[in-house]
Amino acid sequence: MGYYELAPYAMRDELSKGRRHNESLRDMRGAFERDRDRVIHSAAFRRLEYKTQVFVFHEGDYYRTRLTHTLEVAQIARALAKQLKLNIDLAETIALAHDLGHTAFGHAGEEALNELMKDFGGFEHNRQGLRVVEILEERYAEFPGLNLTWESREGIIKHHTCYDRPSPSVSGEFSPNTVPTLEAQLINVADEIAYHNHDLDDGIESKLLSFDALDDVIIWRTTKEKVLKKNPNAQLKIIKSRVVSALIGWFISDVVETARKRIADWGIETPTDVRKVNRVVISFSDELSKLRDELENYLLNNLYRHPQLDKMRQKAKRCIRSLFKAYLENPSFLPDKFSRRATASGGTKNRYQAVCDHIAGMTDRYALNEYKKLFKSYKSS
Repeated sequence: MGYYELAPYAMRDELSKGRRHNESLRDMRGAFERDRDRVIHSAAFRRLEYKTQVFVFHEGDYYRTRLTHTLEVAQIARALAKQLKLNIDLAETIALAHDLGHTAFGHAGEEALNELMKDFGGFEHNRQGLRVVEILEERYAEFPGLNLTWESREGIIKHHTCYDRPSPSVSGEFSPNTVPTLEAQLINVADEIAYHNHDLDDGIESKLLSFDALDDVIIWRTTKEKVLKKNPNAQLKIIKSRVVSALIGWFISDVVETARKRIADWGIETPTDVRKVNRVVISFSDELSKLRDELENYLLNNLYRHPQLDKMRQKAKRCIRSLFKAYLENPSFLPDKFSRRATASGGTKNRYQAVCDHIAGMTDRYALNEYKKLFKSYKSS
């Protein structure tokens, strides 16, 4: 991290609690830089390309996937970390890894798996993301998973937003009742900034959201008026893009200003002070939070609960449930490594977990192809 000055409250590589498994490292990369590279080169990261954000991948090439969403979160996280002089490598690692545990079909897939796994602890994508980097990735002979640092793994398990609020109990060994590093806190707001704004963009593009009806939302209307004042003759598509960009800038500026004030007011001078204060430092101001809540409710009622998307969610859940049932009854349908786990000693729980891990790693495309192969192969063309 020598290319710019870190603030005294930023997390440093040398302060890391280290990795679960000892390694002989071959180069001079920093601990969190190495974590970031391992996430980028993982199979789970590549699969995000064909996992749903809001729209299933075959709805069109314009819409965000889980991968493009993740890249936007990472870009916003870098901007926030740079302005606050936090550790960019750690922030970027957590940003790139924060959705590795998401299933095919987005939250619909997660809800289906949670129902199916209810007798065995349910399913939660932060917990699954931790399983991915600690157990499921297969890249090293010496240990399972990616062997990330404690701080990167803590950031994955403690990630939360308005729509993702896992119980603190899932944090396990990662100090459940203590706030994480500022870099991890930063990802929570970066995620919200990204999805609120790109969902506006995708919603308008899909025509599920009305460009004019959005004027009912104060933060949208205020920003659009400023954009139109500067660009009175711009095309609608340009106006939309400039409004979304301006909104992202507004959110970022607010978070930076709010964090700086709290850091000063609460006397935070070291990473240890962050834990001692044990309050969320990086979030929106009270004023912007109210405007954000209004936007969020509008998206919930007019986009996320739209009948077209609800129809897609029901189809997705049916696909997941059908696959789960088929794999439970016929473990031989699973790929070899999951089939071996499903039939090994360990009983019903072991079989359910093997099936869950396989389905959780699926892309939308893979899940749909598996569904067609298992349930439509005997239908006439």
